[in-house]
This record gives sequence, C-alpha cells and structure tokens, in this order.
Amino acid sequence: MTTDQGDGPADDDAPPRRDAERTRAAILDAAIEEFSERGLLGGRVDAVVERTATVKRMVYYYFGSKERLYQAALIESYRRIRQTEGALHLETLDPDQALRVLVRATLAHQENNAAFVRLVMFENTLAGGAIHLMGDDVRELNHSVVLILEDLLARGRAAGVFRDGPEAPTALDLHQVISSMAFFRVGNRATFRELFGRDMVEGPERDHVLELIETTVLRLVLVDPPA
Repeated sequence: MTTDQGDGPADDDAPPRRDAERTRAAILDAAIEEFSERGLLGGRVDAVVERTATVKRMVYYYFGSKERLYQAALIESYRRIRQTEGALHLETLDPDQALRVLVRATLAHQENNAAFVRLVMFENTLAGGAIHLMGDDVRELNHSVVLILEDLLARGRAAGVFRDGPEAPTALDLHQVISSMAFFRVGNRATFRELFGRDMVEGPERDHVLELIETTVLRLVLVDPPA
C-alpha cells in the first residue's frame, strides 16, 4: 500500500510535553476529518497539516507515515466512543434506565461525530477489511462496551426485568443492534432521506426515530416490553 513517507525530526527536536500533547491531539483531530472525507488512499498529510497550526515534520515525528497516522486516527475515534460509554456511570442506574441512557448516548455520539462513521465505512472498504484494527490492544479497548453490557444484563436479569435463558440476547448481540442502528442513522442519512423522505437526524421525525431505536432495543431484553 502506497503511503506518504518522511523523516521525522531528531528526538532533541521534540517540543515540551504539554505542547506535544496538544500538537498530537490537534493532528489527530485533523487526520480524523481528512481521512473521513477522503479515506486512506485519498487523504493527504499536507491537507492534515493545513488543518492545524503545526508543520509536516511534526506529523512524521509523532506518527512516522501517512498509514500510521490514519491508523492512529481510526483507533482514536474508537477510543472516544468507548470513553463516552465509560463516563456514563451506568452502574448507578436501574438496568432498564441504564440501557436507555446507553442507547441515547450512542446515538448522540455518532450524530455529533459523523466523521467516525465515515472513517469506519472507509476502513471497511479497504482490501482485507479492518486491517488497521488488528491487535490485542485494539480489541481490548473495544471490549469495554461488551463488559458494560454484560454487567447491565446481569443486573437486569437478577432484578427480574430482563429476559434470561438461551433465547435471551447476549451483550454482544445488544452491542451489534445498538451500534448498527446508530451507525445506519448517520451513515445512511442522505440516501434514506432522498429515497423515503425521512431525515433520521434532523427535522420533524427526529424524536420519533430516536424513540423507535430505543424501544426496539428495550423490546429485545425486557420481560414486559413497552406496547
């Protein structure tokens, strides 16, 4: 795979730590936007630099190559949604309410971070599929949402409000359903609006769509689902 290459600066050229953290974060923000718009193959390091107050040399200092920058941007996008989920403190809520909060937080995060959705779509189109997400550390990062849902389901079943048994959904089942509906709402917004006249993100049917998704998820798990 052809990527931009370049020599990074020597270690003694490194900026102070606080400035380094800000610079690296700014580069990642710019890279997420650039690669979400043009993908790995179409994205340019020069365009990333133009979106920041840094220089091309610093991009290579922190990330080494365009492909490694793309990978870092992709992983950072996943880290941010996992961080959002972890900050909800769902363990302090009743299980059914906690699930509602998680669903709405996922919908809000993807709506407010459409670049994440586009970036993941680009990654899925690359030959080999998700080759930039391979590795135990990336899997461990993203497994946190499964652990959150496992705890939520266990509490709900212990309280008698969530279905149990072999036909009940697993934590991974729930994550797949929540993630897919939130992803579809943002990723397919334009085509769905054009073909069917429904804007799933804005407009008069926004609240209906949010309620539809939340209710669908709850019906999967509740012993007595809403009518």
